[in-house]
Amino acid sequence: MAKPRNDLLDRLVYLGLRVVSMAVHSWGIDASLEIAKAIGSAMYSLDKKHRDRALGNLRRSFPDMPEKQRRVMARRSMQALVMLAVEVLFTTRLIRIDTFARYVELGGGFKETLRLLLQREQGLIMLTGHYGNWEILGYVLATLGFPTVSIARPLDNPYVSDFVFGVREKTGQRIIAKKGATEEVTDVLDHHGVVGFIADQNAGSKGVFVDFFGRKASTYKSIALLAMQYEVPVVIGYARRIKDRFRFECSSQDIIYPADWKDQADPLRYITQRYTKAIEDFVRADPGQYLWVHRRWKSRPKGEAPEAFD
Repeated sequence: MAKPRNDLLDRLVYLGLRVVSMAVHSWGIDASLEIAKAIGSAMYSLDKKHRDRALGNLRRSFPDMPEKQRRVMARRSMQALVMLAVEVLFTTRLIRIDTFARYVELGGGFKETLRLLLQREQGLIMLTGHYGNWEILGYVLATLGFPTVSIARPLDNPYVSDFVFGVREKTGQRIIAKKGATEEVTDVLDHHGVVGFIADQNAGSKGVFVDFFGRKASTYKSIALLAMQYEVPVVIGYARRIKDRFRFECSSQDIIYPADWKDQADPLRYITQRYTKAIEDFVRADPGQYLWVHRRWKSRPKGEAPEAFD
């Protein structure tokens, strides 16, 4: 049984978040991001547990990378996590239909995605990973007039969770709690809507194990099963931060169409491996923007020992 939460403590944490939000808005986005980077650097220096996990994941993912470069990537990764928190606070203030072009570049791979969104001949599944600013993709689409339904686990603190979800839903994006989302997701796809997932989460012992940076990673089956059931394209995209500023390149890395898996011997594995490979490809373009402290390889195939630092 889960330990009951301390409501007073939750309220105090929420109050602290609102105070921080007011402070960073008074400093401005550029100064706030520099402070976020400094906090991330301090976390790298002081938080041995997460530093070791990030470095362990980087060593196994990039065995030929010099150790000095791995340390730079691990530091940048922890900086990026704090920068993301700051960016969430500024998103609704800065990104609007009349201003988004100042902050968002639509990459060439995004044109086909826009075509699919405009035609609305069928539903669409959109995926990303813990990379860059993964929160901003759905927000940008909603700002452009393409509301999405995203699946997310509510934060443990209910007040903070409502605040963060409120930011994400301000332009029409809808957030569905991960637990019990099946009925709502199927309804969205039935009506040719767009469903978004963060697709690089550890799925435990019941997931399908596919290659990710040369190692087996447990991955949820539900995305591929939905794509197969509704015969909808799967778009894998990203929002890459540009020069550590509040500016992003949003693009699609790959699009998997129903015809691509139709003649595959194992369509579920094919879809899951292909979108996982697409995530790996955009992470390789700038590894410092990936969340290397994430326990992506926590679950191991049967008979394989747990990895160190996981």
